[in-house]
Amino acid sequence: MSNDAETQRLLDKVFPVFKNELIAEPVTIEELELLHQRLKDQKLLLAVYKSLFEKIESLIQHVVVPQFWSRFTLQSAEEQPRASFVQYQMAVNELYDRFAFFRRQLKRLEKVCPAKSIQYRHRKLPNEVFIFCTHFHSTLLAQLPDDFNELVYRFYSVAFRVFIYSHSDGEEYMEVAAESNRCIACDMNNGACQCQAIADAFTSTNRYLSMMGILEEIAGYTLNQLIQERIDAKVDDTKENYATSHVESLEQWLNTVVMQWLTRIYNKGSLQINPNHTSLRRNIAQLQSKLLFYMYDKYANTIVDQFFQIIINFPMSQSAVDDLKLCLSKINLNRCFVTTVREMLRERLLHPGVDTPDILTGYVAALKTLAHFDSSTVLLRSITRPIKEYLRNRTETVRCVVTSFTGDGTSDLAEELAKGEGETGPTKASCSSCSSCDKLDDPDWKNWQPDPVNMAPAALKFISSNKRADIISMVVDIYGSKEIFVNEYRNLLAERLLSQVEFSIEREVKHLELLKSRFGESLLHSCDVMLKDITESKRINAHILSPDSGIAEEVPGQVSALIVSSQFWPTFRKETMELPASIKDMFEKYTKAYESYKVNRTLQWTPLNGKVTIELEHNGKVQEMQVTPAQAAIAIHFSEQPQWELDCLSQKMNMPPIVLRKRIVFWQSQGLIRETKENLFVLIDKSTEVDASADTMQTQRNDMCEEEEAESAMESASDQREEELQVFWSYIEAMLTNLDSLPLDRIHQMLKMFASQVDFTQDELKHILQRKVREHKLVYAGGVYQLPKS
Repeated sequence: MSNDAETQRLLDKVFPVFKNELIAEPVTIEELELLHQRLKDQKLLLAVYKSLFEKIESLIQHVVVPQFWSRFTLQSAEEQPRASFVQYQMAVNELYDRFAFFRRQLKRLEKVCPAKSIQYRHRKLPNEVFIFCTHFHSTLLAQLPDDFNELVYRFYSVAFRVFIYSHSDGEEYMEVAAESNRCIACDMNNGACQCQAIADAFTSTNRYLSMMGILEEIAGYTLNQLIQERIDAKVDDTKENYATSHVESLEQWLNTVVMQWLTRIYNKGSLQINPNHTSLRRNIAQLQSKLLFYMYDKYANTIVDQFFQIIINFPMSQSAVDDLKLCLSKINLNRCFVTTVREMLRERLLHPGVDTPDILTGYVAALKTLAHFDSSTVLLRSITRPIKEYLRNRTETVRCVVTSFTGDGTSDLAEELAKGEGETGPTKASCSSCSSCDKLDDPDWKNWQPDPVNMAPAALKFISSNKRADIISMVVDIYGSKEIFVNEYRNLLAERLLSQVEFSIEREVKHLELLKSRFGESLLHSCDVMLKDITESKRINAHILSPDSGIAEEVPGQVSALIVSSQFWPTFRKETMELPASIKDMFEKYTKAYESYKVNRTLQWTPLNGKVTIELEHNGKVQEMQVTPAQAAIAIHFSEQPQWELDCLSQKMNMPPIVLRKRIVFWQSQGLIRETKENLFVLIDKSTEVDASADTMQTQRNDMCEEEEAESAMESASDQREEELQVFWSYIEAMLTNLDSLPLDRIHQMLKMFASQVDFTQDELKHILQRKVREHKLVYAGGVYQLPKS
């Protein structure tokens, strides 16, 4: 055999890639040295060196990589996960075998064509293995198919399921029936369980990918997607379970189960990372931090999406609020939280279909929840601002708030009011502005948080001064003034006292004492006087009606008068009524009895207020009823005369016809009076039959009657407030006469200085000025007000 033929034989045996073969025969050291010497003698070392690399690169590009990616084609979408697992495993194993083959070829090249035998300018720098791996990776990624992730996902899904079942209690897969004889992890018969085989194949496959340096490129995205899906499923299991904290269990699950699985993948099947592998430790730590962030974000968004229900169920849902607070301390989601919850409350509460008491209940619940969530009240005020503004524009809000304050104790506001029974609200409020007192007296000083650094100074000052405001203060802050609520409470108290037949005030005294602790003694002084009037009236009535008084016989019937100090009670509605002669005579006799008991004092009656207990005898039946004085007067007039024209009865009672008609409807609803023709009312007796038209008319007006009788005897708080603020008009006229024109804030400052007897806000002043503009008593132009030119 010639030297050339022998050289070619050795070359093909040592480097089978030249024959397009990917299987190498064993060779000895002597054969490698012999080939080196022959190539050196024939000056072919450089040619073989270059040709080998070109051949390897060609095989990788046209054979190895295309065959590898062809293994990723799924036979069908319904293919069993186990089959996909094996398909991916075999593809990786085949790729690794060829990768290892090429590495052995390069190792032989080091013996046949050592670096010192190749000119420096022709060498593969920094070394042959690096150049090979770089080309291997780039070619592999350059031919990456679009749908390769599906097979990778199936492979790791099967492996994760087996790992979860093998290394934890496997609760998330326990939905399989107890009588099933199949393994819930690998879905094989219990006698042929493949869990261990899957675990071993999984470990070896990841080891091969890691040794080839392509683990992250092939599986990184899919692993991240798979873990995020498992986190999503784990977090979704916590929905609607507000009473339990889940963040700790989620953290533990992620830090143990998930991170152990990922560590085994990246650390070639081992949980113990070599201390020298700092880069691997750093990568695992970064991956853990990234997944924890995703978990906090997902869990926080899940809680935020349910936050309306959490608000309604607070404090039962306090654990969920605490979890959200912890999550938001780790991720920057405050802006999204504020926007989402604000819109959620706006959508659920702020529309005409929701009654004001329900909006108020939701508002209070939101205040309680957010106050627990955010002790600084920054987020609380931002989220609840639309509710506050919406409630301010509803006319019945003040009445609803006051009614809740003084309810039977079942409302949230009544409970909040009762909590402060032992506190002195005004004193506490006066100290809250002192930062040193706030720091020293705060019982929760260990959890103190600094004020936000990104707040405007004015807003920060306002928030700091109100940082410890309670729920009652926040509700009162809807209008920015305690006086409005106190005046409404005074009206409500007056109505309750006027509606009582018995002079029982124990419940009202309790409510008043609670309100004093919140609003102070001075604002509620009038209410104190009102309750004292009740006690004094009870004593005077007892004296006048006592047989020992000597004047009881002069007062016919059972007359009990509520004697009020008019300057301390709310203003009564400016309506009157001419009483029947018999009733008027009773009142005059009672007045004389009072004058004889209280020398130099007399009574001025308000005939439309109070309650009357009457006995009606109709068609042989006697019925006792409690009615208003106006209804009683109508009944007396019809007992004296069975038929009345509306105008005649209106003149008799000194009452407008439209008002009288509404009050007659009450007796129509009782079936005692009917309208035979327009404006003619007749007392019904047993011989009279009520026709269908009369019944229809009665039904149509029934609601109108009930609405009328439910009206307050007092002027509303807003009407009273309007009258109080009218005293400023003379001051405003004088100012504008002397100074020609002034802006709103300047007028407000001067009134506060020279007319400080009534506390008022700039918004209230603006409302007065705008009304005067509409009445053409003022002119507004260029941001200033002035009197019209005569």
